[in-house]
Amino acid sequence: MPQPEGDALIPLCRSAELVDGGLAVGFDVVYAGQTCRAFAIRYQGQAHAYLNRCTHVAMELDWQPDRIFDDTGHWLLCASHGAHYAPATGECKGGPCRGGLIRIGLSEHSGVVHWQSQYRLKPPAF
Repeated sequence: MPQPEGDALIPLCRSAELVDGGLAVGFDVVYAGQTCRAFAIRYQGQAHAYLNRCTHVAMELDWQPDRIFDDTGHWLLCASHGAHYAPATGECKGGPCRGGLIRIGLSEHSGVVHWQSQYRLKPPAF
């Protein structure tokens, strides 16, 4: 998939596809010159997106495709090593993580979730 130029907003999915504590919607981004997977989730009514890369070891978090939440729907969980992150901030909350997840800017309007191009990927601010 070609990557957008500048600060483009790219339609990702219908708002209804993101269910609180449910399955993620995955998509590709370019980060540090590499194509990487990212994901969008909904938590407490708000849509959030992160680079799908654990901060302990650079592996995708999913234990099955698009399953990133733990069984309670309250934590984002790395299936490989058990690191867990706060869904609303990406902050490391336990396990062997080193810092927080890299946030991807989202906007939501007219029933559609949009992500902001790779130039908006930001390291966590904690």
